[in-house]
Amino acid sequence: MSATFPPTVTPFRAWWVVVLLMATACLNYLDRLMITTMRGSIKEAIPMTEAQFGLLTTVFLLVYAVCSPFAGYIADRFSRSRVIIASVFVWSVVTGLTAFARTYEQLLLTRALMGISEAACMPASVALIVDYHRGSTRSLASGLLLAGAMIGGALGGLGGWMAEGHGWAYAFKVFGILGAGFSVLLLFLLRDAPVENTTADVTKPAAAKVGLGDAFISLFTHPPYLLMLIYACLLGVVGWSVVGWMPTYIKEQFNLSQGNAGLSTTLYLNLAALVGMLVGGAWADRWSHTHPMARVWVPVIGLLVAAPAVLLTANASVLPFALAGLVGYGMARNFADANQMPILCLIVDPRYRATSWGISTFFACAIGGAGIYVGGMLRDAQVDISRVFQFAAINLVLCAGLLFLVGRYIRRQGTGSTPTSP
Repeated sequence: MSATFPPTVTPFRAWWVVVLLMATACLNYLDRLMITTMRGSIKEAIPMTEAQFGLLTTVFLLVYAVCSPFAGYIADRFSRSRVIIASVFVWSVVTGLTAFARTYEQLLLTRALMGISEAACMPASVALIVDYHRGSTRSLASGLLLAGAMIGGALGGLGGWMAEGHGWAYAFKVFGILGAGFSVLLLFLLRDAPVENTTADVTKPAAAKVGLGDAFISLFTHPPYLLMLIYACLLGVVGWSVVGWMPTYIKEQFNLSQGNAGLSTTLYLNLAALVGMLVGGAWADRWSHTHPMARVWVPVIGLLVAAPAVLLTANASVLPFALAGLVGYGMARNFADANQMPILCLIVDPRYRATSWGISTFFACAIGGAGIYVGGMLRDAQVDISRVFQFAAINLVLCAGLLFLVGRYIRRQGTGSTPTSP
């Protein structure tokens, strides 16, 4: 499989789109995750229980989840680039408004609004990436997009650091203003891929051919996609539980300050995830030249390595071992994320790619958000939070098994070489 781009599109332009969307994903995850690293400062200013603090992330995820399938449909139905630009602008305004919350209810409302405004960005972004990258660059390009999200997650640790020096609202003001300015820049630089109606790979299908009901019927009656939904649920529990509670676990287990725990956790985890995205994407692309199932087997290998790594973190008695486990988890687990959209391209109708991502996001975030809330309930009940990470290791093994089943279906059907996977 060779590098393939749309007609009239140069490789430079295709990779330039990846750079722009990496920056967008970085800002997206920074804005949504920095609240988890300033727990102490927020609770000092706005009294709440541990469960209520967990609910701040849970509400965001639940609203984000409910909106994601419809956001994916909008990205399939209309201009992907314009959907992305509008999402960046609106969520940045909401980020700035968060700084003015004075009660728990107001803070909870801003988190819900953040979920609505951010939901449109990632389905449109991943679909736009595969519109531009159709051959042996697809996994690496997808991995780079999500690597941007990991960089944003790592920078999210700045929230706790800035909160210690300037108060919790300061970071929301700063990044709200930066995001609004960035959306204006995107308005001039980001464009959809050219439409091509003469081949099976329809980059931007005609609007009349994209129906919400048809998309749902096509996806929910397709067995391998249903397996991918279960996979997304289990992986969502793992990912959001680690993101939501690892800073608190590291802080309390090893007696670190809020700022040091937040920066250490998010920095090590997300930089490792960044490497994992790049390695997993490049490995799958290179292997795909000789093995049509490479985009499935690379994530399977990564998940089976990530499971014992997260167990090491949950059971470590010294900080270096805990961080080593966190790094191993972050690298190996993200082989899966780099290849998720390329796998979907092997099994779903090209017209519904953004919708398929949005529906997967719905299930991943809904179940993952519930997992964060359950973690808060366990803390209120004085249960060791390390139990959450032990359960995560089990889920990682189950995810590997589900991908193995999807791979068997693809190999049996020979869909790796059909028009649905250009």
